[in-house]
Amino acid sequence: MNLTQHYDQLYKTSSEIISTGKYSIDSELKNESDSRFGITLLIRPNDEIKANIHSFLNELRKAEPEQYFYPDSDIHITVMSIISCSSDFTLNQISAKEYIEVICRSLVDVEKIQIHFKGITASPSALMIQGFPSDETLNNLRNRLRENFKNSGLQQSIDSRYSISTAHSTVMRFQEKLHDPKKLIEIAEKFRDYDFGEFEVKNLELVYNDWYQRKSTTRVLGDFGLR
Repeated sequence: MNLTQHYDQLYKTSSEIISTGKYSIDSELKNESDSRFGITLLIRPNDEIKANIHSFLNELRKAEPEQYFYPDSDIHITVMSIISCSSDFTLNQISAKEYIEVICRSLVDVEKIQIHFKGITASPSALMIQGFPSDETLNNLRNRLRENFKNSGLQQSIDSRYSISTAHSTVMRFQEKLHDPKKLIEIAEKFRDYDFGEFEVKNLELVYNDWYQRKSTTRVLGDFGLR
Protein backbone atom coordinates (compact mmCIF):
# COMPACT_ATOMS: atom_id res chain seq x y z
CA MET A 1 0.00 0.00 0.00
CA ASN A 2 1.15 3.52 -0.82
CA LEU A 3 0.56 5.21 2.55
CA THR A 4 0.75 8.76 1.19
CA GLN A 5 -1.96 8.05 -1.38
CA HIS A 6 -4.07 6.25 1.24
CA TYR A 7 -3.87 9.12 3.75
CA ASP A 8 -4.48 11.70 0.99
CA GLN A 9 -7.62 9.95 -0.23
CA LEU A 10 -8.90 9.51 3.32
CA TYR A 11 -8.34 13.21 4.03
CA LYS A 12 -9.93 14.37 0.76
CA THR A 13 -13.08 12.32 1.31
CA SER A 14 -13.40 12.99 5.05
CA SER A 15 -12.64 16.73 4.95
CA GLU A 16 -15.46 17.18 2.44
CA ILE A 17 -17.81 15.18 4.66
CA ILE A 18 -16.85 17.24 7.74
CA SER A 19 -17.03 20.62 5.93
CA THR A 20 -20.55 19.90 4.70
CA GLY A 21 -21.73 18.87 8.18
CA LYS A 22 -22.22 15.20 7.34
CA TYR A 23 -19.64 14.02 9.88
CA SER A 24 -20.33 11.29 12.47
CA ILE A 25 -20.53 11.73 16.25
CA ASP A 26 -19.19 8.86 18.36
CA SER A 27 -22.03 8.40 20.83
CA GLU A 28 -20.16 5.70 22.77
CA LEU A 29 -17.51 8.11 24.08
CA LYS A 30 -19.76 9.25 26.91
CA ASN A 31 -21.31 5.85 27.55
CA GLU A 32 -20.03 4.90 31.00
CA SER A 33 -21.40 1.37 30.64
CA ASP A 34 -19.45 0.71 27.41
CA SER A 35 -18.04 -2.78 27.98
CA ARG A 36 -16.13 -3.31 24.73
CA PHE A 37 -12.67 -4.67 25.54
CA GLY A 38 -9.95 -6.43 23.57
CA ILE A 39 -6.25 -7.24 23.33
CA THR A 40 -3.90 -4.98 21.35
CA LEU A 41 -0.18 -4.86 20.56
CA LEU A 42 0.81 -1.21 20.29
CA ILE A 43 3.55 1.39 20.03
CA ARG A 44 3.64 4.60 22.07
CA PRO A 45 5.42 7.65 20.59
CA ASN A 46 8.07 9.37 22.70
CA ASP A 47 7.60 12.55 24.75
CA GLU A 48 9.10 14.81 22.08
CA ILE A 49 6.52 13.64 19.53
CA LYS A 50 3.71 14.07 22.05
CA ALA A 51 4.86 17.62 22.79
CA ASN A 52 4.72 18.41 19.06
CA ILE A 53 1.20 16.95 18.85
CA HIS A 54 0.15 19.38 21.62
CA SER A 55 0.48 22.39 19.32
CA PHE A 56 -2.06 20.81 16.99
CA LEU A 57 -4.43 19.76 19.77
CA ASN A 58 -4.25 23.19 21.45
CA GLU A 59 -5.49 24.88 18.29
CA LEU A 60 -8.26 22.33 17.89
CA ARG A 61 -9.31 22.78 21.54
CA LYS A 62 -9.70 26.54 21.10
CA ALA A 63 -12.10 25.98 18.20
CA GLU A 64 -13.88 22.85 19.47
CA PRO A 65 -13.43 22.54 23.26
CA GLU A 66 -16.26 20.03 23.70
CA GLN A 67 -14.72 17.31 21.57
CA TYR A 68 -12.69 14.33 22.82
CA PHE A 69 -8.91 14.80 22.80
CA TYR A 70 -6.56 11.94 23.53
CA PRO A 71 -4.36 12.61 26.58
CA ASP A 72 -0.61 11.87 26.28
CA SER A 73 -1.05 8.60 28.12
CA ASP A 74 -3.46 7.23 25.50
CA ILE A 75 -1.77 8.26 22.23
CA HIS A 76 -0.62 5.13 20.39
CA ILE A 77 -0.11 3.33 17.10
CA THR A 78 -1.82 -0.05 16.77
CA VAL A 79 0.61 -2.73 15.62
CA MET A 80 -2.06 -5.42 15.71
CA SER A 81 -5.54 -5.74 17.16
CA ILE A 82 -5.25 -9.35 18.32
CA ILE A 83 -8.73 -9.60 19.81
CA SER A 84 -11.02 -6.80 18.62
CA CYS A 85 -12.92 -4.90 21.29
CA SER A 86 -16.22 -6.56 22.06
CA SER A 87 -18.65 -6.66 24.97
CA ASP A 88 -18.42 -10.48 24.72
CA PHE A 89 -14.73 -10.60 25.62
CA THR A 90 -13.17 -10.60 29.09
CA LEU A 91 -9.58 -11.18 30.13
CA ASN A 92 -10.36 -14.36 32.05
CA GLN A 93 -11.18 -16.10 28.75
CA ILE A 94 -7.49 -16.33 27.79
CA SER A 95 -4.03 -17.04 29.16
CA ALA A 96 -1.97 -13.88 28.62
CA LYS A 97 1.22 -15.94 28.94
CA GLU A 98 0.41 -17.86 25.75
CA TYR A 99 -0.12 -14.64 23.82
CA ILE A 100 3.16 -13.25 25.12
CA GLU A 101 4.97 -16.39 23.90
CA VAL A 102 3.57 -15.98 20.35
CA ILE A 103 4.61 -12.31 20.28
CA CYS A 104 8.12 -13.15 21.54
CA ARG A 105 8.50 -15.71 18.73
CA SER A 106 7.31 -13.12 16.21
CA LEU A 107 9.87 -10.56 17.44
CA VAL A 108 12.93 -12.78 16.93
CA ASP A 109 15.38 -10.98 14.60
CA VAL A 110 13.15 -7.90 14.24
CA GLU A 111 15.33 -4.95 13.29
CA LYS A 112 14.66 -1.47 14.62
CA ILE A 113 11.35 0.20 13.76
CA GLN A 114 11.49 3.90 12.86
CA ILE A 115 8.32 5.96 12.39
CA HIS A 116 7.94 9.48 11.02
CA PHE A 117 4.85 11.42 12.09
CA LYS A 118 4.19 13.91 9.30
CA GLY A 119 0.93 15.63 8.53
CA ILE A 120 -2.61 14.85 9.54
CA THR A 121 -5.52 12.99 7.98
CA ALA A 122 -9.15 12.47 8.95
CA SER A 123 -12.09 10.11 9.06
CA PRO A 124 -15.75 11.22 9.18
CA SER A 125 -15.55 11.14 13.01
CA ALA A 126 -11.91 11.78 13.96
CA LEU A 127 -8.58 13.46 13.19
CA MET A 128 -5.34 11.45 13.05
CA ILE A 129 -1.59 12.02 12.83
CA GLN A 130 -0.11 10.34 9.76
CA GLY A 131 2.61 7.79 10.55
CA PHE A 132 5.16 6.57 8.01
CA PRO A 133 7.42 3.61 8.87
CA SER A 134 10.91 4.08 7.41
CA ASP A 135 10.96 0.59 5.87
CA GLU A 136 9.08 -2.72 5.75
CA THR A 137 10.04 -3.85 9.29
CA LEU A 138 6.62 -3.04 10.80
CA ASN A 139 4.72 -4.71 7.96
CA ASN A 140 6.97 -7.76 8.15
CA LEU A 141 6.31 -8.00 11.89
CA ARG A 142 2.57 -7.75 11.30
CA ASN A 143 2.71 -10.56 8.75
CA ARG A 144 4.68 -12.71 11.17
CA LEU A 145 2.13 -12.03 13.92
CA ARG A 146 -0.71 -12.96 11.55
CA GLU A 147 0.96 -16.24 10.63
CA ASN A 148 2.00 -17.20 14.15
CA PHE A 149 -1.37 -16.43 15.74
CA LYS A 150 -3.20 -18.22 12.92
CA ASN A 151 -1.12 -21.32 13.63
CA SER A 152 -1.36 -21.04 17.41
CA GLY A 153 -4.97 -22.08 17.88
CA LEU A 154 -5.42 -19.20 20.34
CA GLN A 155 -8.54 -17.04 20.34
CA GLN A 156 -7.95 -14.10 18.00
CA SER A 157 -9.78 -11.88 15.53
CA ILE A 158 -6.84 -10.48 13.55
CA ASP A 159 -7.98 -8.69 10.36
CA SER A 160 -11.66 -9.42 11.11
CA ARG A 161 -12.60 -5.73 10.85
CA TYR A 162 -9.93 -4.75 8.31
CA SER A 163 -6.35 -5.67 7.50
CA ILE A 164 -4.17 -3.11 9.28
CA SER A 165 -1.44 -1.52 7.16
CA THR A 166 -1.14 2.08 8.38
CA ALA A 167 0.78 3.63 11.29
CA HIS A 168 -1.52 6.52 12.17
CA SER A 169 -2.44 7.77 15.63
CA THR A 170 -5.95 9.05 16.39
CA VAL A 171 -5.80 12.20 18.55
CA MET A 172 -9.30 13.72 18.38
CA ARG A 173 -12.80 12.25 18.12
CA PHE A 174 -16.14 13.99 17.67
CA GLN A 175 -18.37 13.48 20.69
CA GLU A 176 -20.58 16.57 20.24
CA LYS A 177 -21.94 18.59 17.35
CA LEU A 178 -19.12 20.72 15.89
CA HIS A 179 -19.39 24.49 16.43
CA ASP A 180 -17.79 25.29 13.08
CA PRO A 181 -16.86 22.37 10.79
CA LYS A 182 -15.21 24.65 8.23
CA LYS A 183 -13.01 26.26 10.89
CA LEU A 184 -11.96 22.79 12.02
CA ILE A 185 -10.88 21.93 8.48
CA GLU A 186 -8.99 25.25 8.25
CA ILE A 187 -6.94 24.19 11.27
CA ALA A 188 -6.48 20.72 9.80
CA GLU A 189 -5.20 22.29 6.56
CA LYS A 190 -2.63 24.27 8.53
CA PHE A 191 -1.21 21.02 9.92
CA ARG A 192 -1.80 18.93 6.79
CA ASP A 193 1.96 18.55 6.16
CA TYR A 194 3.29 19.51 9.60
CA ASP A 195 6.38 17.59 10.70
CA PHE A 196 5.68 16.15 14.16
CA GLY A 197 9.03 14.34 14.20
CA GLU A 198 10.57 10.91 13.87
CA PHE A 199 11.22 8.34 16.57
CA GLU A 200 12.76 4.92 17.00
CA VAL A 201 10.46 2.41 18.66
CA LYS A 202 12.11 1.22 21.88
CA ASN A 203 9.39 -1.19 23.00
CA LEU A 204 5.97 -2.64 22.22
CA GLU A 205 3.14 -3.12 24.73
CA LEU A 206 0.54 -5.86 24.83
CA VAL A 207 -2.53 -4.41 26.54
CA TYR A 208 -6.05 -5.33 27.58
CA ASN A 209 -7.93 -2.20 26.56
CA ASP A 210 -11.25 -0.50 25.96
CA TRP A 211 -12.24 0.88 22.54
CA TYR A 212 -10.46 4.21 23.13
CA GLN A 213 -7.30 2.92 24.84
CA ARG A 214 -8.04 4.94 27.99
CA LYS A 215 -5.26 4.55 30.54
CA SER A 216 -7.79 4.26 33.38
CA THR A 217 -9.13 0.98 31.99
CA THR A 218 -6.00 -0.37 30.28
CA ARG A 219 -4.02 -3.22 31.75
CA VAL A 220 -0.49 -3.89 30.45
CA LEU A 221 -0.02 -7.63 29.92
CA GLY A 222 3.47 -7.56 28.41
CA ASP A 223 6.28 -5.16 27.51
CA PHE A 224 8.70 -6.11 24.74
CA GLY A 225 11.96 -4.21 24.35
CA LEU A 226 13.45 -3.94 20.86
CA ARG A 227 17.16 -4.17 20.12
